[in-house]
Amino acid sequence: MRAVVVDAVRVQPEVREVPDPAAPAGGVVVRVMASGLCRSDWHGWAGHDDDIRFPHVPGHELAGIVAEVGPGVEHWRAGDRVTVPFVCACGRCQWCRAGQGQVCPDQQQPGFTHWGSFAEYVALHAADTNLVAIPERVGFATAASLGCRFATAYRALAGRARVAEGEWVTVVGAGGVGLSAVMIARALGGRVIAVDRNPRALAVAADLGAEHVLPAGGDVPAAVSELTGGGAHVAVDAVGSEQTCADAILSLRRRGRHVQVGLLPPVGGHPRVPMSRVIGWELDVLGSHGMAAADYPAMMALIADGSLRPERLIERTVGLAEAASLLPGFDRATVAGMTMVDPARR
Repeated sequence: MRAVVVDAVRVQPEVREVPDPAAPAGGVVVRVMASGLCRSDWHGWAGHDDDIRFPHVPGHELAGIVAEVGPGVEHWRAGDRVTVPFVCACGRCQWCRAGQGQVCPDQQQPGFTHWGSFAEYVALHAADTNLVAIPERVGFATAASLGCRFATAYRALAGRARVAEGEWVTVVGAGGVGLSAVMIARALGGRVIAVDRNPRALAVAADLGAEHVLPAGGDVPAAVSELTGGGAHVAVDAVGSEQTCADAILSLRRRGRHVQVGLLPPVGGHPRVPMSRVIGWELDVLGSHGMAAADYPAMMALIADGSLRPERLIERTVGLAEAASLLPGFDRATVAGMTMVDPARR
């Protein structure tokens, strides 16, 4: 099959022929119809994930058609249209049994713990635990967009921060996950302020329902405090840097809730976080790491009834060769939405 291959940390990816994957016991092989390209893929390429062994095929947001079923799979057949969370749970541990597969200690992650979906085919583990059926009316690109950024934003706001009607929500970063958060916060009744360095992304955020948009680089916390009368109830760092994390935390009102979604690469050992504010104002700092397949039905219901329209977040579709070219610079990308990869596109 054709795949994007990275031979070492920060080496330019290449498209080449590699062996087809085989279905593992309890797992499947999926023919990839769409795969998202996001900042998490860049983190893997840049060497920020110890699980990756090179040469490696990235890609963790995917949708496609089951092509092969491994021994022990009970609920899936060849030809099924499926997507999958980027955290593939083991289905056996105490966390999985409690419905918290997104923190499974024995998790698999396509594109990180094993070869991913920037390819024509991908192997997936524990299919009966992790696969999610795609309704016929939902396209493959839309379904692939749910796997990391959209589902992570949904759980961050609905499951972790528990956004309530009328609360102010500051979203720092208006890329794929940030724009997802804007859309979801509005659907939950939140009043949204979006922050980004890209004017085009801010325009999209306003179109999705953000009441206010702010350029990154200024005094974001002061601006948010003035707009909201004392700070946001909820803040989301959808980028993952010391500055964006600090801006989000410092934009909160007393007793506010911060959700860290963007991955924070180490800076001098560990990123610096304004913990004195966290302590003094009794802020809640919450992590959010994807969403278990068992939690997809509520999100899918909102997509089915039109309350959520993730397809609006897809800005462009590229082939494998262009994905290989874009990946090294994706931390600096100024896209106003999601980039999807179609392995069949030449």
